[in-house]
Amino acid sequence: MTEPVLLGIRHHGPGSARMVERALAQTRPALILIEGPPEADALLEHVHALTPPVAILLHDETEPENAAFWPFAEFSPEWQALRYASENGVPARFFDLPAAASIGDDGPSGTVDPIGLLAEAAGFDDPERWWEDVVEHSASDPLDLANAIAEAMVAVRAEFESEVGERTLRREAFMRQTIRKARRETDGPIVVVCGAWHVPALLTKPTVAADTALLKGLRRRRISGTWVPWSHGQLAAESGYGAGVDSPGWYAHLWQHRADVVPRWFAKAAAVLREEDLPASTASAVEAVRLAETLAALRERPSAGLSEVNEAALAVLCGGEEIHLRLVHRKLVVGERLGEVGEAVPRSPLAADLQRLQRKLRLPAEVQPKQLKLDLRKDTDRERSKLLQRLEVLGVPWGKPDHSNSLGTFAEVWQLRWDPIFAVSVAVAARHGTTVHTAAENVLTQAAKDAKRVADAAATLTKSVGCELPKAVAEARRALDRCAALATDALELLAALPDLARTVRYGSVRGTDPELLRVALHGLLTRGAVGLPIACRGVDDETAEHALQVVDGAHEAARLAADDEHQQTWWRALHALVKAEAHGLPTGRATRLLWEAGELTSDDVAARLHRSVATAFVAGFLRGSATLLAADPRLFGLIDEWLSGLRGEAFDDALPLLRRAITDFTPAERRLLGERVVAGETPQPAADDEWDLEIAERLAAHVRGLLTGVSRSSDPPIPDA
Repeated sequence: MTEPVLLGIRHHGPGSARMVERALAQTRPALILIEGPPEADALLEHVHALTPPVAILLHDETEPENAAFWPFAEFSPEWQALRYASENGVPARFFDLPAAASIGDDGPSGTVDPIGLLAEAAGFDDPERWWEDVVEHSASDPLDLANAIAEAMVAVRAEFESEVGERTLRREAFMRQTIRKARRETDGPIVVVCGAWHVPALLTKPTVAADTALLKGLRRRRISGTWVPWSHGQLAAESGYGAGVDSPGWYAHLWQHRADVVPRWFAKAAAVLREEDLPASTASAVEAVRLAETLAALRERPSAGLSEVNEAALAVLCGGEEIHLRLVHRKLVVGERLGEVGEAVPRSPLAADLQRLQRKLRLPAEVQPKQLKLDLRKDTDRERSKLLQRLEVLGVPWGKPDHSNSLGTFAEVWQLRWDPIFAVSVAVAARHGTTVHTAAENVLTQAAKDAKRVADAAATLTKSVGCELPKAVAEARRALDRCAALATDALELLAALPDLARTVRYGSVRGTDPELLRVALHGLLTRGAVGLPIACRGVDDETAEHALQVVDGAHEAARLAADDEHQQTWWRALHALVKAEAHGLPTGRATRLLWEAGELTSDDVAARLHRSVATAFVAGFLRGSATLLAADPRLFGLIDEWLSGLRGEAFDDALPLLRRAITDFTPAERRLLGERVVAGETPQPAADDEWDLEIAERLAAHVRGLLTGVSRSSDPPIPDA
């Protein structure tokens, strides 16, 4: 039996991919062994139907969330081996440790960086540059280059063998066992494509017994898998995939263009800048080429690499603007390519149904962010909304609702962005049903049955209405009644109103009877209104803060969805809260809401402000009022009159409360209020009034004391100015 040809590669390296491509053509193997999980062997028959970048997704059938990806780009050496096998009818197998044993295995694999060590030995401070110079630009015979890589790795491995982790040793034992079996079963050359670091371990000859001992006790699980589209963004190291690919777009360019690499690159870069209406002429692109090649010559590099290209682009094309270079980096260096997977590739019924719906509704999965405006009166847009909402329930957040761009009752705005990682979420969700409809319905129905709090039941009801799933709506409605009957906390009842109010408002658009929902809202509002004053009495500041938010939400809900009778119920609840000896935060907010609605007069509010200087009432009254203060002269005058009427220690006591009250005001809002004061929009003395210098001096002394912290207990009282 002849020894296999070992091709030590750098994962996702275009130079390694060329070496593999040329070595296979020269060797004409009878079998190709490729680093990867053997459970994926059944997927290799579909390689011809794939357009990279793509990834193998394998997951535990019992626990689908335990999953892992094995990505491939067009410039990946492993992909070129798979492509060669598919096009030439050559058997190929994966020969790394099974996914059943490796998925979820966080054991140490060693921390040696062999490329970094070799680069340092060669006098390079950048491992990527060394590999690019030695391998990516090499024109050597592919087998000679593979032998040279093997010799270098043997030397490094000999020095750092003690630092190799147990996980790596197990992987290599399994690789050797697979190679032994392949040699017994195969007549003809065998080519092995694996990470260069593993080559020395495959050249050694441990006994079969020793390798068997290393592999004893490997975990066994049922593994399922498929091919999924991948993206250059996911290949990039910055996306969290630790393949060491900082520049997949650049590597794709190196693979596609083996001549005129730099000129073609700058032509692309200039086009990218011009698309954003930035100046990038042909002449500047030519000058950038010259600068990049000059830098490479000065640094004694065989050709310009990414560092030289970036420096030239920044200096010439981008005019020294880093933000323009970041645009080139995002669109070209990383790239925006998304792969494709053929129809015949096996997938779960849920994934197949999702793909069918994407085609039917003309919603292709795209990795670039996209805004989608929907008119729910149109059948297609309504179906799109249902799909996005159902996927959100299933934990596949392809679309996120944009509430900041609300277009009214019959319209929605979504921000779409497909992340290849969602393939795992779809695999996990497949346990709930075979279609998006049934899976979402099962999730919501179970959530309704499990609901223990009113807010949970109301949220489930809202989602069920949005997804237009009648069975789930009915179950959530029953859950709401059940939870409300057991609830004794008024704040819990009222906290559920905002969700319900929105659902009542939009229920008819979603094919749900609004009256069914309105009855539920009225029941919660009536019971919560009765208990509101007691719920806000004798509470700590944290609970009071929650109560203030609940009052705001319930008030908006009553405004949106309640009829006149229940609106009056809410006004009575706020009046009762104002009169109760409750915490100042919700009481102050209730006072302002009643005053804005004309339920309290300005004199009533002024009297309460004067009585409440030492409480949180002021903070509750003013919180979130910047816009109103700027736009409503009545409120501005009311606060100004109250503040101007404070004297001495009363003014001092009010300052911290005021500071807390305006903490949420933005600088722009504070500036606007200051400009109103400067513009004379508050009461000013008449032109013929004379200043009382004695009073003015006392005021000045008082302010100086506040700024310096000097005690003012002996200061005479400041008369009403």
